[in-house]
Amino acid sequence: MSEHQIKFYQTGTFTVGNRLLNPDQRSGQANIERYNSLNSGHRACQGCGEALGARYAVDAAMRATHGRLIAANATGCLEVFSTPYPETSWQLPWFHSLFGNTAAVGTGMAAVARVKAKKTGKPLVRVIAQGGDGGTTDIGFGCLSGMFERNDDVLYICYDNEGYMNTGVQRSSATPPAVRTATTQILGSHPGNAFGQGKDVPLIAMAHGIPYVATATIADLRDLERKVEKAMTFHGARYLHVLVPCPLGWGSKSSDTVRLARLATETGLFPVFEAEYGEITNVHKIRQLRPVEEYMKLQKRYAHLFGAKADTEALARIQAISERNIRRFGLLGEEEPEIIPPAVQADERADRI
Repeated sequence: MSEHQIKFYQTGTFTVGNRLLNPDQRSGQANIERYNSLNSGHRACQGCGEALGARYAVDAAMRATHGRLIAANATGCLEVFSTPYPETSWQLPWFHSLFGNTAAVGTGMAAVARVKAKKTGKPLVRVIAQGGDGGTTDIGFGCLSGMFERNDDVLYICYDNEGYMNTGVQRSSATPPAVRTATTQILGSHPGNAFGQGKDVPLIAMAHGIPYVATATIADLRDLERKVEKAMTFHGARYLHVLVPCPLGWGSKSSDTVRLARLATETGLFPVFEAEYGEITNVHKIRQLRPVEEYMKLQKRYAHLFGAKADTEALARIQAISERNIRRFGLLGEEEPEIIPPAVQADERADRI
């Protein structure tokens, strides 16, 4: 390879692995300078998107706080595979909460940390709360909304694998339409999860007017790390929603986990954006729009929509969801996202913090 080609690959957008990047640009996990907050030895499935996302997100929060960080963790996959009694893979102060009260537990931790910092004069210890989509969008939704409403100083990270995976792959309110789960069987004229249900928690968080809301995927770990570090520059309630494909629940190959996360973004089905005080501030543009079928055909949970008895109506409705996201968030070209009105108290909170 010529010197010119080497320089192009080192500085270009597309590279063949980390070995062609400058050392300070590499994202290798085996780095002596990492905090390794979620260490080896856990029981996550092969290709688990949540394990990868949590490893990078928590380490980014540790770097941003210089190690002054404590975590609350809801019951769910992340807790189950990382802390089989009496062992743990966590290397930071870590607390296992109930399935539904993680945001409230994080709130209590933040209050204690604030009082302790005031009394001792030492730097403030920051708090993150973690949960899956079941413990976030369903069981813990009330506590989460309360955390947002009070504007408690907690970064809440939802690792969204779109179902209750560790209990048998049941539907959650983050499960996409038409998906087959243990509780949305292949029955009726339009099998799978019903259309028109569920919650879009990032938009709900924005409606609370909290300082920072963002979405991310494990297909872009640099973006995930940047958003965590940015979130830690704010005080008050913050929410990060991370798409983490699950080979077991999605019926996909372990080797396709990152590919699926990327396709979810490139099809427009999972918009990646940032918002501050209820207004969108940054949107990840789609460089090459992909058809939704390319994403869905890699997953057995969508298999009933294809083949001899293909459900063309369901496919058309899913494509319409993609097109609506593209229009709403301005995911293509020079389009600007539609401004979603912030909550009335958003400006007041921005002035007060």
